[in-house]
Amino acid sequence: MTLPNRIAFALIFVLIVVTTVAYGAVHQPVLALFYVLVALMVVMWGLDGWRSRIFPIDRSWLQLPLYAAAVYGVIQIIPFGTIAETAGISGIPRTISHDPFATQLTALHFLALGLFFSATLVLIDSASRIRKIVVFICAFGFAFAFFAILQSVLSPGKIYGIYETRFAVPFGSFVNRHNFAAYMEMTIGLPLGMLFAGAVVKDKRLLYVTGIALMGVALLMSGSRGGLVAFLAQIIFLIMLTTGAKSRGRLVMKVAFSSLLIAAIVVGSIFIGGENSLTRIADTATSSDITTDRVHIWSVTTEVITNNLPLGAGLGAFGVAYTPFDEYSGMERVEQAHNDYLQVAADAGIVGVAVGLFFLFWLFRYGLAAANTANAYRRGVAIGALAGCFGVLVHSVFDFVLHVTAVSIMFITLMGLIVACRRSYEDDVVLPEWQKRRVYDPGITLPGL
Repeated sequence: MTLPNRIAFALIFVLIVVTTVAYGAVHQPVLALFYVLVALMVVMWGLDGWRSRIFPIDRSWLQLPLYAAAVYGVIQIIPFGTIAETAGISGIPRTISHDPFATQLTALHFLALGLFFSATLVLIDSASRIRKIVVFICAFGFAFAFFAILQSVLSPGKIYGIYETRFAVPFGSFVNRHNFAAYMEMTIGLPLGMLFAGAVVKDKRLLYVTGIALMGVALLMSGSRGGLVAFLAQIIFLIMLTTGAKSRGRLVMKVAFSSLLIAAIVVGSIFIGGENSLTRIADTATSSDITTDRVHIWSVTTEVITNNLPLGAGLGAFGVAYTPFDEYSGMERVEQAHNDYLQVAADAGIVGVAVGLFFLFWLFRYGLAAANTANAYRRGVAIGALAGCFGVLVHSVFDFVLHVTAVSIMFITLMGLIVACRRSYEDDVVLPEWQKRRVYDPGITLPGL
């Protein structure tokens, strides 16, 4: 194993931490740093291939949607003639995108995410590296949740006691609390899935339960309704995935465990945050903020979709495309559809829908295949990673969480774990004899997987 290979692998952890603590990496200076770190990661990947005389490339189909989005973004900014003179200005290029500059930046972002994913797939090449990433995500999620809870008590309106947001409610290091909730859904999904799959040795179970409980408390205290729905959906998903139709005893045990866990999280939230920890969720429903009026935003978004078929309004151009159809005063501009599925259709039209469906198919195909692997530890990791991804996909119905770089990086890392868990390794983790019995009996195995 070469030094560039080790540096590239270490950059996975660096990127997770940097994008998370730097306000989720939504500001241009932090995004520039993100691109530099990804470029460095790719350079180290190339140097490793040059030194070893073998340039490894993973053939996972999950990479294609990211690169396809980047390519389609470039197509959307190609000029096809010019538009008629407007306000005395002529020679304006006619493009598919309503905002070519925003589309260009979005295409670059997809390219960076694709390169990060491709490098991650190659770098997770052993069971020991799977373990390191799993331990890191669980520990980082625990520490991040503890920090967020502490900050919500000591300085609820300011991030790090310094940065005060104007148009959103912050939580943790994220400018928007819904993004924090999405992040917790992924960090809590991994250890929760491992527990449900029986991949945690007995002497570490209490440690995992403690971490899950703290992350759950932080998620609930964020006050995100979408986050709460996604977390409950994760629990149901895990019960269905890890319990066979005939395993009534296990089903009862897992339902009871889930109920106790949810009750503990609720009690913990009330104990730490008082009544506000639960009333925040109700407060968002009665808020006059335009960003909470999902019904209005979604109805206008459907008009954007209809009027920009079949090619879409342009990646990242939603704010410009939305404005002409908005019946409100325009004092507050809507930049996102608050539903990633609708926004894919609005931004990229039929092409985006096709790419999105392709991505979802391969994600769950790989996920369910990994969830059926013979190795108990890798099976548990795959189930937990898939549960984390599932939670964010549910949350994406209500918010634009995957538009935040830190959330995307963690999501991609979990996808990398899913793909990696399908392989076999010489240093595979072997659970104790008493735990080798089949604790996982899914009733949903795809043919041919």
